[in-house]
Amino acid sequence: MRISVARTVALLAASTTALAIAACAPPEKESAASNSDAAKAASVADLGGLDKLVAEAKKEGQLNVIALPPDWANYGEIIKAFNTKYGIKVNSAQPDASSQDEINAAKQLKGQEGAPDVFDLGGAVASANTALFAPYKVATWDDIPAALKDANGTWVNDYGGYMSIGYDSSKVPAPQSVADLLKPEFKGKVALNGDPTQAGAAFSGVVMAALGNGGSADDVSKGVDFFGQLKKAGNFLPVDPTATTVESGQTPVVIDWDYLNVAQGAKLQGKMDWKTVVPSNAVVGSYYVQAISKDAPHPAAARLWQEFLYSDEGQNLWLGGGARPVRADAMAKAGTIDQAAYGKLPVTSGEPVFLTEAQTAKAKESLATNWAKAVG
Repeated sequence: MRISVARTVALLAASTTALAIAACAPPEKESAASNSDAAKAASVADLGGLDKLVAEAKKEGQLNVIALPPDWANYGEIIKAFNTKYGIKVNSAQPDASSQDEINAAKQLKGQEGAPDVFDLGGAVASANTALFAPYKVATWDDIPAALKDANGTWVNDYGGYMSIGYDSSKVPAPQSVADLLKPEFKGKVALNGDPTQAGAAFSGVVMAALGNGGSADDVSKGVDFFGQLKKAGNFLPVDPTATTVESGQTPVVIDWDYLNVAQGAKLQGKMDWKTVVPSNAVVGSYYVQAISKDAPHPAAARLWQEFLYSDEGQNLWLGGGARPVRADAMAKAGTIDQAAYGKLPVTSGEPVFLTEAQTAKAKESLATNWAKAVG
């Protein structure tokens, strides 16, 4: 289900194509952000508390975000809630842009009022561009696991999920494992969200297949082999799944992030019994990265946005979109999590696997060499 192709591309090295927004937008006035106390604030305490941050953000009156599709992890509702709560206009540029496009925009629009204030990035792109980020620790910093944030506050994971198999339960039996997709009942029915040499969701789908077939995060070749077998059996559909292909029945089985498959099921309620399963022997996880631009034209609004996202309200809004918020464990213990939304997440068991940067690089190299030969 390619709800946003560009957002899945975010986990891999993305296009260097210049942004249309930079090429077509008229020149704007220089930003005065560098003169703002907020631009130097590394926590809300540096500005004298949340009330003063809110006041400063309201003076700025605007927030620039980029690459946030409204149907991706509930971002449409998050933007609406932030605007309603604080009366700050959110300018959402290029919703379907990639992580690399976000970085390109920050560089090309530096010093202008239209430059991005904040980033929502895939891990690979984020790790290559930390020099562009402004360190900031939200009030709920201590709730975020140490492994999911930079110790200095330069970046922090925000929401994530696990690779999953979404399926129309009226057309196929419930798959219990990745290997089940090779069965005759799945002939001509299995789609992968994108090309794994380009798209993050598809890339992680191959990793899931590798783990489910005796491979590992260090060697995804068995995942590539699996898709070769899937094609040979006639079960693999060379179709990029979308909400339309799912609803029409063209792609009855979709390998994608669990929060996207769950969101698809919610949309189709009453039309189709779309279910989601995370294979217990192949739990592949990934989180996106949140950061503030050091050149943000609206530095107070950027920091208030972070405070909102990592508050109970913001975290529960991500959860409402089927994504797993980074503070979920702490909120569950504190009793502040949306239990109804939390209970709708696909059940998982087994130890989740999060690829390291080195493992990701090795897997990308393997896919670049072998994917086309296996399924081309």
